[in-house]
Amino acid sequence: MTFDYYDNLSTAQQRVYRMSDGVAALRVREPHALAPHVEALRLALASGERAPLEDATARLSDSLCERLDVAPAKVEVLEVRPSFETGELHGLYTRAPGRRPRLQVWMRTARHARVVAFRTYLRTFLHELCHHLDFLLLELPHSFHTEGFFKRESSLFHQLVPRPTTSPSRRRPRTSRV
Repeated sequence: MTFDYYDNLSTAQQRVYRMSDGVAALRVREPHALAPHVEALRLALASGERAPLEDATARLSDSLCERLDVAPAKVEVLEVRPSFETGELHGLYTRAPGRRPRLQVWMRTARHARVVAFRTYLRTFLHELCHHLDFLLLELPHSFHTEGFFKRESSLFHQLVPRPTTSPSRRRPRTSRV
């Protein structure tokens, strides 16, 4: 599946788009070992303090990059999201020749300056990290928002925050209708 902007890309960019779209998951070595970093991030976000959140996000980022064998990006956590007529900016990934790539994530909503939900923050961070991984791990010359890109983001999220398993004894019994 391609998104609408695909038709506006050059032939070379369309080739990169299709390459990106073909990669649906990234496998992290021993993701369960990152649970303390994820919990530290959760607690730092709940505190509402920017500096501890930036530190926790950077530690998680560095650990993920190490487990994926790529150089880490510089992580910056900012306060209130910038807003535009069309919405809010949640995160931003930038890279420039000769400079360390930078991953920025905003921790508060634009409208009410409330701390964002944990899952929203983590997914935003992973989204920006996926741009970094597109360049360094997948060695793509462009990082497009493809279906594969969003699947990679989800694959990382579910390795860090596994879906709860329901044991057979805890399931609600089925009721039959007569």
